[in-house]
Amino acid sequence: MGKGGNEEGKDDGQGEDNKAAWLLGVKNLQIQPYNLPPLGPQDVKVQIKAVGICGSDVHHFKNMRCGNFIVKKPMVIGHECAGIVQQVGSDVKFLAVGDHVALEPGISCRDCKHCKDGRYNLCPKMKFFGSPPNNGSLANQVVHPANLCFKLPENVSLEEGAMCEPLSVGLHACRRANVSPHTRVVIMGAGPIGLVTMLAARAFGVPKIVMVDVDDRRLSFAKDHGADEIIQVSNNIQDIGEEVENIHKAMGGNVDVSFDCVGFNKTMSTALRATRPGGKVCLVGMGQSEMTIPLTPAAAREIDIIGIFRYRNTWPLCIELMSTGKIDVKPLITHRFNFSQEDVEQAFETSAAGGNAIKVMFKL
Repeated sequence: MGKGGNEEGKDDGQGEDNKAAWLLGVKNLQIQPYNLPPLGPQDVKVQIKAVGICGSDVHHFKNMRCGNFIVKKPMVIGHECAGIVQQVGSDVKFLAVGDHVALEPGISCRDCKHCKDGRYNLCPKMKFFGSPPNNGSLANQVVHPANLCFKLPENVSLEEGAMCEPLSVGLHACRRANVSPHTRVVIMGAGPIGLVTMLAARAFGVPKIVMVDVDDRRLSFAKDHGADEIIQVSNNIQDIGEEVENIHKAMGGNVDVSFDCVGFNKTMSTALRATRPGGKVCLVGMGQSEMTIPLTPAAAREIDIIGIFRYRNTWPLCIELMSTGKIDVKPLITHRFNFSQEDVEQAFETSAAGGNAIKVMFKL
């Protein structure tokens, strides 16, 4: 189950006091006791204070699955989190009780080829908070490896610490696409991941960003928080030609890199057609597991298609960018809820409904 905890194991006598949000079935979340494993010498116990709801959490909530990850037994949900160190293992020297920390949620094996090559996000034995069968972090307390807990400076809040997780996706995408002050960028999708990709791209020096979405409210939010231009599109794949023209007009030049933060036939097809010859398309969103897209014309224009999966080695950069004011994630937190049965249910329904909700955050 990873370090987070387990359903049956004994803890150090605090199981009755430690509660977590257990996903028991479709749209069935219950706050119940959560037993923690013994604290290992390289672990810390963290009192969780902030947890954000991710799109993958919503998929699990609505469908008991996200892609190929299927919830087959009760599971604690959540993975975007930060908290306060309560206890440190005997070998932990760089953290102390009372430290505020942001938690990177994936525990890799550190022994496979991917891990040894530094691409630990691709580890086949990854144990990731709130990804079946591993329990997550929407709980009063968790036990986690100390080396995956990153100390927050005084000017970075715990809520911002929890936002390191989604921001990491945007930073990893920008690194993979190698964006720079010489890169003009289009972002398909103005949801939470599209917005953090926009913030990351700007922090990397990207001079012009065009955001594309079907929802005018999300586009207005993107415009207010850093997008240079916005383009509202339809769900009709027949409109791609006209919409690509509108994207080019808004950009006023070539599109060097397109980020598809949705992951549908239409968004990926639009990105491929909008990007200049020799440019890059980075697929970030996972809306569809299979797509029908115009690959041959894209290949003839030597467009590089890049995939990303989660992130790696991003938490220190996230914290630096927030602490220096180069990225401000606070406006993305649009809804806040407490940790009660009623609030947990309402928070997930709010996030699932979309609307004007960008990031829904629990305050524990």
